[in-house]
Amino acid sequence: MNTIWIVMPILIVLMFLLGIDLNKKAFTDVARNPKAVLLGISGQIILLPLLAFTIAWVLELPPIYFMGLVLVACCPGGSSSNVFSMLAKGDVALSVTLTALSSVITLFTLPFIMEFVSYAVSGISGVEINLPVGKLLVQNLALIFAPMFIGSLFRYYFPSGALKVRKILGKTAFPALMILALVFFLQYKNEIAEHFTVLGLSAALLILMAMLCSSWMSRIGNLNNSVRRTIVIEVGMQNAAQAIAIASSPFIFNSGEMALPAIMYALLMNAILLVYVYYCIRRKSN
Repeated sequence: MNTIWIVMPILIVLMFLLGIDLNKKAFTDVARNPKAVLLGISGQIILLPLLAFTIAWVLELPPIYFMGLVLVACCPGGSSSNVFSMLAKGDVALSVTLTALSSVITLFTLPFIMEFVSYAVSGISGVEINLPVGKLLVQNLALIFAPMFIGSLFRYYFPSGALKVRKILGKTAFPALMILALVFFLQYKNEIAEHFTVLGLSAALLILMAMLCSSWMSRIGNLNNSVRRTIVIEVGMQNAAQAIAIASSPFIFNSGEMALPAIMYALLMNAILLVYVYYCIRRKSN
């Protein structure tokens, strides 16, 4: 079974939901708090890929997992980050802004970062890895930008209908991502069992280092607690569904194994950030 046919509908729904969340206020937030937006975007676009590359290199990951870990780091913020930010009493408007901007920016940064990484990994491992940049750009436009744009148009022309759709589909997005993770686990259970320690360690290190570094950047930027919590969550939560779609796409890498770091990331990401949200809530109530 080619899991791309499971990944694509989930990714399209997630991006459509993000489009519904977008409005003029989401983008005027850039002018309201430019320092926070700049730090958040820098964390996602620059910090995460650098952390992933360093972790993969230090742990000497096999080429397929090396590429997979960097791939999930190059993806935009996950749509669940908006909910997590709300639960953690963060700046939800900023979260939506960062998710939207990173989704647009990574349409172009992801292919070129991954092209550089494919050359680097080929040089390190001696295994040639080719990346069809043009096809990746087209797939990103079709699966990321198009549904997001349609979602924003739907909200503009049918605001009441968009809120109803958001309420219904919003409840299915997270379970769908977990079902996707379960399908991959069942399909690649032998590979996961063989490399479970290194996959889990690399994904956990990436999440924790991303959270620690983004928190440190926010403190250096003298941002308030609400904004800092938002940036930590936004940088720590990546669009794992997009990484899975790229890795398993027959037009790009056509490799389910390359998607395994993203699957491991998705599971650990939610667990670790739920602990972080709980900590924020407890600290807020004290």
